[in-house]
Order: sequence, then structure tokens, then C-alpha cells
Amino acid sequence: MAYPFPTEIHRVVDPEGNLVGDPPELSPEQHRKLYYWMVFGRMWSERMVALQRQGRMGTFAPHVGQEAQAGIASPLRQDDWLLGTYRECIAYFVKGLSPLAPMATHRGYFSRGYTRELGLVPLQIVIGNQMLHAVGVAMAMQYEGTDRVAVGVCGDGATSQGDFHEALNFAAVFQAPFIAVVQNNQYAISVPRQRQAAVEYLAYRGPAFGIPGYIVDGNDVLAVHKVVQECVERARAGEGPSLVELLTYRMGAHTTADDPTKYRSDEEVAHWQARDPIKRYRIFLLRQEILSNEEDEALHEQATADLQRCVEEFEAMPPPRPEEIFEHVFETPPPNLLRQRDEILGTP
Repeated sequence: MAYPFPTEIHRVVDPEGNLVGDPPELSPEQHRKLYYWMVFGRMWSERMVALQRQGRMGTFAPHVGQEAQAGIASPLRQDDWLLGTYRECIAYFVKGLSPLAPMATHRGYFSRGYTRELGLVPLQIVIGNQMLHAVGVAMAMQYEGTDRVAVGVCGDGATSQGDFHEALNFAAVFQAPFIAVVQNNQYAISVPRQRQAAVEYLAYRGPAFGIPGYIVDGNDVLAVHKVVQECVERARAGEGPSLVELLTYRMGAHTTADDPTKYRSDEEVAHWQARDPIKRYRIFLLRQEILSNEEDEALHEQATADLQRCVEEFEAMPPPRPEEIFEHVFETPPPNLLRQRDEILGTP
């Protein structure tokens, strides 16, 4: 089926917190939960950077400015799958992952807490690979005759990788229940989006492969939730994959090993600061009387306490056993790996 290039930028709440579109049907509790994870996610990201600067954490990719990613996971069921990168931790938290899991990963410990029951795999570091994996998961669920879906999330830089295009093509040909989400934060490390592709929007690549594409204000969590929910429902109904581009911005560095002042201006950063996803959502919630100033203060206090407890539990976490490295690759390790394991353990 042929699909036109998308032209509309989907938005529910504008940068000033005004309601400009039809909001998704969410209860007050669901709204507050989304807001909590956005607030906690920013605090968590900032603490991770501080821990790295203190030598207590490995290299980390900050999430500040991309907290509306919470809306990627909020439409999903427990038995759906989400496969993302090192910058999708907030979406993973919404899906049910403990913040201790990516903290362990970033310290170099073996991945812990990513379970089949949560529909999560460890955060992907190899750029674009998870999109192929997500399509494979979606096709497996399709083969089993379920109505479950798989969401793969990548950054704008990954759309220049062959894996991304192969994933879209395979998903389109086999009508997999798959949603590709691109967090377009405007830079692939230091390379601006305009230097990566000649098309105006990366969502145009959906129709090029025979699947619908959507452009979304990626700093509007309600727009993110609404569009992803529509794509999820479409996939559940057997109508195939979709591509969603979220227009957002990373306010910090690519990673703690990066200096963004070398390749972007203060004026550009200020432009996006005015589009802060948390501030926007907070104003909306206050105006709709879903949240009060007192409740907002209590929520921030709760997030602060929860984060401190996470840090304390993390620092009490024992390092992995040396043999764990052999336990996460094969169901039944081959003889050569068993020999290596025995050599490390000093087993005759």
C-alpha cells in the first residue's frame, strides 16, 4: 500500500502549556504517573552525570530534554516488547524496569533486571541493531498468533545505518506488528540532522518503504503517547508497522565524554530550553487541575527520596561473579567457553 509523506506535526500541548489538540484518554493517576517518571528521569540523569564525574559511574548519555519519551512506553501492555538504546532509560522505567538495572549496566556490571516478563532487553549500544531485533521479536509474536507488539527506538543518527532501513523493509514486507520510533534529538554526536539526510523529515522514510510515517512534537508527552497508541492499536489489528519521528533535543552532551559547545550555539540551546517537556506538561496539569502546586512539590520530594534510595542500593550492590560472563550468551555453553570458564575459576 502507498502512503503519502506526512505533513502534520502532531501536538496536543504547545510549549506554553496550552491545549491545542485532542488529548489522549488518560486518568488523573495516569497523568501523574507520566509526570512522575519525567521528573524522576531528569533527576536520575543528572545524578548519573554527577556519579560519573566523581568516578563512581562509567560513561553516561544524559537524557535531559528528552523526558517526553515516557509517552513511548505508556501505551504498551505488560506483554508487549520495548527495545531501545542507552538514551531510552525513562521509557524503560515506565515499562517497569528498576533504575538499578541501567545503573549496573553503566558501571560495567552484567545486565540485570531486564526480563522476558517485562518485555525488555538490555539497552543497545551498537547503533541501530535493536531495530532489527525488534522486528524479529514482532514477527515471532505474529507467528505465535498473538496481538502483542514490539516497539524499537533509535536516535536520528541510527537512521543512517543500514540496519534501520533493513528493519523497515523487512517489517513492511511481512507486515510485522512493529512500531519504529526515532528520537530525533537533532545530533548524531556532533553531526547535525541536516548533514545526515536530505529529506525534510526522517518520517518520510516510512512511506518510502510502504508504511505510514508520523511527525510528532517530541517534547509533548501527550502527543507522543497519543500517536504511539494509535500505531500500537493499528499493529494489534494486523495492519502492520509504522514509523514515528519525535522532534526533540538533548539539552546536555551526547555522553559524559563529549563537549557540545564545540558544535552548537548558546542561541540554539536557549531555543529548545523554552520547549522544555517537563515545564510544558506541568503547566498543562496545573491548568487542568490534575495537579496542584502542593502535589507537585510532594511529587518532587518523593522522586528525590526514591532516587537517593536507588543510589544507596546501587552502591551496596556487589560486583558480578567472574563466571557470570559465561551465563548470558548461550542456553547451553559450548565446550570452548566451558573450558575458558574453568580456567578463570581455576577448576581442574
